[in-house]
Amino acid sequence: MPSATTTTTRRAGQAPLRQAHTPAPGLFLTLIAVCSAVTAANIYLAAPLLSLMARDFGSAPSAVAWIASVAQLGYAVGLLFFAPLGDTANRRRLVAGLTLVTTVALGASAAAPGTTALAVAMFVASATTVIPQLLVPLVAERAPADRRARHVAAVIAGLFTGIVAARVLGGLAGQAFGWRWVFAGAAVLTLVLGLTTALVLPSRRREGPLFAGLAALPSVLRDSPDLWRACLRQAGMFGAWSALWTALSLLLTGPAYGLSIATAGLFGLFGLTASAVAPLAGGFVDRFGAARVVRSAYLLAAVSVPLFWLGGQALAALFAAAIAIHAALVASHVANQTLALTATSTPATANTAYVVAGFAGGAAASALGGAAFSHFGWGGVCAVAGLWLVLGWGLTSARR
Repeated sequence: MPSATTTTTRRAGQAPLRQAHTPAPGLFLTLIAVCSAVTAANIYLAAPLLSLMARDFGSAPSAVAWIASVAQLGYAVGLLFFAPLGDTANRRRLVAGLTLVTTVALGASAAAPGTTALAVAMFVASATTVIPQLLVPLVAERAPADRRARHVAAVIAGLFTGIVAARVLGGLAGQAFGWRWVFAGAAVLTLVLGLTTALVLPSRRREGPLFAGLAALPSVLRDSPDLWRACLRQAGMFGAWSALWTALSLLLTGPAYGLSIATAGLFGLFGLTASAVAPLAGGFVDRFGAARVVRSAYLLAAVSVPLFWLGGQALAALFAAAIAIHAALVASHVANQTLALTATSTPATANTAYVVAGFAGGAAASALGGAAFSHFGWGGVCAVAGLWLVLGWGLTSARR
């Protein structure tokens, strides 16, 4: 990585980056990973706190469950409008501005007098907390070619750790201090880490129309078969995971196991598998290539589906399946995102297409998995997950 006084030129046709006050490579990567963990957690803060919110607002938990969906919707909107700006905007100012807006929105969430105000604040906070998707292309761009996937994997590990922390630690902190203090604490962490990260990012003048990346999305996908393949394969993988993980709490708290909501929530700790697998997956991608890692991840996910089905009656099978699906998801994610980031000369725009495709696949499978559980039970959910894997792999294998 260049020193603080050197200038690095990006891909052809793009303006040079002015490096200033850039820390050592290891410290720089660690800071970005921690910042990604904190900002990614903001999207999932509401999920473990819904019952506490409902009690505070004097309503049933089912009446506030939609707030968690609002956060997901806000994130999707933010991805479309803000993530492509990494190719054209001054990334330092962009990250600083998004950090400030996110901090204010989280503070407004903590002080919200009712569900409507909370939903609006959560929407804004989730839409502007897309900072990890601005940082991942930068990490891939600055990494040595033979270590690119490992650097991307470090950020992905941080992102998954933040998601787990939001679901597990967020719930525990909410029980101890109240849900409003969780949002207030998230606001402080976001402000400190976001601004610190912005200070060490390379600076670049804006070039071209601000939303040129958004307008270029269709052509970027059309002209890059590798990007198209990465998008569909991750949509299939993330969809399978989402269908199973969304309905899992229904299985665990239902007649089959009868666990409490708090105990069922501890299954989120299996997400820590990602933190261990991501660095290994990055090394395998750098050594063997993305295609081979994605193929292995799909095989592991295919094995996990029958294990999940057996888990409808055997808790041990459910444990094994949870570890397998998380390992498959993160290995596939590291490989596919590395491929997406290097497939075009506009990595931020390509990354937007990749993340939105995965998010869309996950949202659709999650909705279908919930309906399948209502009509066909846990076996129906496993069938949906299997179908998504078949579609993700089959559609991309047929086109060359």
